Amino acid sequence: MHKGSCLCGAVRFRVNGDLPPPDACHCTKCRKHSGHYFVSTEIARDRIEIDGADKITWYHSSEKVRRGFCSVCGASLFFDPPHKDWIAVAMGAFEGPTGTELGLHIFVADKGDYYEITDGLPQNQQ
Repeated sequence: MHKGSCLCGAVRFRVNGDLPPPDACHCTKCRKHSGHYFVSTEIARDRIEIDGADKITWYHSSEKVRRGFCSVCGASLFFDPPHKDWIAVAMGAFEGPTGTELGLHIFVADKGDYYEITDGLPQNQQ
């Protein structure tokens, strides 16, 4: 069981089972949503329980995706493609050790010019 929350604790969640390796998305929308690149792990919807869902504000950043943040403290928490059977959860929102490691970088063609990716992990242009 992995637990997490937003900064103020108004939104809390629990994930049953191990966390898949997260990815770091460097697209412009993720960078604007989170303030830097967004690192998240894709969780099957039936493995996550969310308390305080009424405190989540959903922003539809495209026709296929919405992004969830706490309406109280503003913490970026979720990347949600409702047509998929998973929801991505921000790694920074988890409490304690996660037992996983970053797996890859995506949308690196869109990354900011103020940093370099030098960790040797796979990099997908899209």
